[in-house]
Amino acid sequence: MRKIILPLSIAAIYCSSQIIQAASTQAPKIQLAKTYHDKVTLSEFFVSEKLDGIRAYWTGSKLITRFGNPINAPEWFINSLPETALDGELWVGRGQFERVSSIVRKIEPIDSEWQSVKFMVFDLPANLEPFTKRIKKLENIVTKLNIRHLEYVQQFKIESQNQLDKALAGVNAIGGEGLMLARANSFYQSKRTDDLLKVKSYRDEEAVVLKYIPGKGKYIGLMGSLLVETKDGVRFKIGTGFTDKDRAEPPIIGSQITFRYRGRTKNGIPRFASFMRIRDDF
Repeated sequence: MRKIILPLSIAAIYCSSQIIQAASTQAPKIQLAKTYHDKVTLSEFFVSEKLDGIRAYWTGSKLITRFGNPINAPEWFINSLPETALDGELWVGRGQFERVSSIVRKIEPIDSEWQSVKFMVFDLPANLEPFTKRIKKLENIVTKLNIRHLEYVQQFKIESQNQLDKALAGVNAIGGEGLMLARANSFYQSKRTDDLLKVKSYRDEEAVVLKYIPGKGKYIGLMGSLLVETKDGVRFKIGTGFTDKDRAEPPIIGSQITFRYRGRTKNGIPRFASFMRIRDDF
């Protein structure tokens, strides 16, 4: 188990995070999703599966993260990509986030590992047309290139909440993370927008690790739970969702994690909070 150290202040953590991001390669101007709400007209949107991977942006010459940090992919992986900008996810399969994160984070890429990685693209950020036209051009680009590790994220239409619920249940049944809704007539925007919505059976959020709570019973000598704090200042403990390896080597103090939950108490505490992963954007 890692040595417990005194936590940094939350302000210092966020400040240092911003400095690190600013020091990296300039971040791409990407479009970010808001959380789904039932006040939208579903027939105006395309629907696709939300992939559990690493967000990646191809500039036409470089593969980078959403914060602008370089992704060290093998030459064969990037040399075959087109000169146009692509927005997508590096993905190896449903429920395999930790695996793809481990592969992509390496400074020296391992060819045999990258053989299982696919660049799943869902938008053309430099294209100035509405989404319904962008995705047709994106599909044509991917089809003509015919590269094994480059795939187009399939889009489909629905008309009602019932159809959306069935689609979400279907994705959940095969281990998927959720759905994405993209407004058909919307333009690519470099901000978080209602034109792009994420739909899940649960909510997820980020929090900063403040302290380790020692385990009891079968977890004696290991981490039992984490004391964390959300961006809006809510502090609470997370004690589920960890593997034995996570408990032996917990996220370091000051790091950011993603957790899932179902609603909040009257005091704002997330209900049934469960650890998902370390927030790893390089």
